[in-house]
Amino acid sequence: MLNDKVVLITGGTGSFGKKFLETILNRYPDIKKIIIFSRDELKQSELRFKYPPQDYPQLRFFIGDIRDRQRLIQACEGVDMVIHAAAIKQVDTAEYNPTECIRTNIDGAENVIAAALECGVTDVVALSTDKACAPINLYGATKLASDKLFAAANNIKGSKDIRFSVVRYGNVMGSRGSVIPFFLNKKQSGVLPITHEEMTRFNISLQDGVDMVMYAFEHHLGGEIFVPKIPSYKILDVAKAVAPECKTEVVGIRPGEKLHEEMITDTDSLNTIDLGKYYAILPSVSFCYQEQEYIEHHKAEKVPFGFKYNSGTNDEWESVESLRALIKEHIDPNFEV
Repeated sequence: MLNDKVVLITGGTGSFGKKFLETILNRYPDIKKIIIFSRDELKQSELRFKYPPQDYPQLRFFIGDIRDRQRLIQACEGVDMVIHAAAIKQVDTAEYNPTECIRTNIDGAENVIAAALECGVTDVVALSTDKACAPINLYGATKLASDKLFAAANNIKGSKDIRFSVVRYGNVMGSRGSVIPFFLNKKQSGVLPITHEEMTRFNISLQDGVDMVMYAFEHHLGGEIFVPKIPSYKILDVAKAVAPECKTEVVGIRPGEKLHEEMITDTDSLNTIDLGKYYAILPSVSFCYQEQEYIEHHKAEKVPFGFKYNSGTNDEWESVESLRALIKEHIDPNFEV
């Protein structure tokens, strides 16, 4: 799928970008070029050290900000496929710096769309978040706006051969700033801070997130939001898995934080298709295809009326034991199960 292609990853030095890079280098030895686009020169130099140019001549590193449309257009010249992973992601950071979050997450999305349309890109997949579903914080609201922009971009492509789609998933196990690395660092103190004893979250590994983007590139028709079928976990079970010897201290829910996350609301379900391993939320306005065409193309079916997908009412759950095994597999190979 990616052999002989030119791929650009915005935010390419983040947790997802690095895992995506590792995966495509392993799976697609004949990929023509991979462009890492980000604004952090230190992280780029660290990545370049890991993948030296004499061994990986197909790698390119572009310093740039997705707020800068002209720089994005330069970076997209000759590109076939774009993965848009750059964003301001911390909920509390966005609440305190709302304008900066809007400029990156919404204006940046517009710039990615404009650059892709101008440069003849054929496939664009943007990363989203469960916080974009019925958002209560600014980060989620900006990502919802971004999702809408990418869905609607399919209606302004004219005769261009290009498809824009979105992937939405929950907490990525082991990513920077996530709860498990935080607990692993805090376990030496003997106390793990818990925001709320009833809190739940969806759970996905970085590799599963990468595989989902690959699926989107291979199967998207444009405008849909892909949602994975993944388990949930209880925050107290995470604490028990990481450090059963530690006490827990309830510190309260942070500003803009939900007790349970959701990825499909009951209203979304009116446009949601069950693809088997994933769901697809179809755009409310599309001139590319009809819902029945999409169902027949994928040999899929609609979800039941009133369906919703919430981390607190999920049918699949991680146990303390399965969480320990996942920590050893994805985060710390020396972790004692």
